[in-house]
Amino acid sequence: MSRNLEDLHPAIRPVAEYFVRKCSEMGFPVLITETFRTAAEQDALYEQGRSRPGKVVTNAKGGQSPHNFGLAFDVCFRLPDGRVSWEEPERDAWTMIGKLGEASGLVWGGNFHGFPDRPHFEWPTWKLVAAQMTEGGVG
Repeated sequence: MSRNLEDLHPAIRPVAEYFVRKCSEMGFPVLITETFRTAAEQDALYEQGRSRPGKVVTNAKGGQSPHNFGLAFDVCFRLPDGRVSWEEPERDAWTMIGKLGEASGLVWGGNFHGFPDRPHFEWPTWKLVAAQMTEGGVG
C-alpha cells in the first residue's frame, strides 16, 4: 500500500494536493494514509473480517477499488501534538472536509449508502478511467 501522492493517477493528483492544502487552511490538517493498492493488497483487505480476523473495512475485491488504479485516497486527521486520528478533532469535521472534497470534484465515501467510508475520496469517473487503463488506453 502506498501513501505517496506520486502513485495517484495524474487526473486526481492535483486535486488531492489542493484538498490537503485547503483542509489545513480550514483548520483540519489531514494526512493521506493510502493512495495506490495492488490487487493482492485489496484482496487481503477484503478478507479482513471475513476469512481473516478483524473488522470488515471494504466491500471491494482486487480490481474493484479505485485505489487499485491510483484514483482514490484515504485521509486521517493530523492532531496538534503530531499524532494522527480517524476521530473528528471537532464536531462535523468529517462533514466539512467531505463537502470540500465534493466541491473539489471528488466523490466522498462518507456518503456511500450501506457502507459509509468517511476517510475515502475518489475520482468520480474512476470506473471509466480504470477500464481505459486496463484496455491499454490512455487514462
